[in-house]
Amino acid sequence: MRRIVVHIALVAGAALTLGACGFADVRAPVPDFMRAKAPDPPPLEPPPDVKRLLKEKLDSVFMAASQPTNVRVSGPRPNLRGPGWTACVKAEVVSVTGKPLGTQTYRIEISEGVIADRRQTEPEDTCTGESYEPI
Repeated sequence: MRRIVVHIALVAGAALTLGACGFADVRAPVPDFMRAKAPDPPPLEPPPDVKRLLKEKLDSVFMAASQPTNVRVSGPRPNLRGPGWTACVKAEVVSVTGKPLGTQTYRIEISEGVIADRRQTEPEDTCTGESYEPI
């Protein structure tokens, strides 16, 4: 019985030792030659035609009740937070009661030629320094 336990312990120790011989993760604290190669980033898709997208789907950025006028858009920029592109959109809008709200600015995210997300700009966004063109 003791002999079987010793053999099992030796086999398990050898398996653990040999199992650690593979390549380390990209971020592992080992010399470079022992690290796995970092994966290549996905290829950047071609820049979208933001003006055409907004003409076709303006309601995906502004609600129809807000009656957006004087709509302007910036050029597309590669999205730093993920795949796809971003752009800034400005328009004069009104509230549900018809009271003017002034200019509202949104950052839109475009993925695979579709407006995937929109959010109101925040101070850290670069929309204030962008140049805008009417659509």
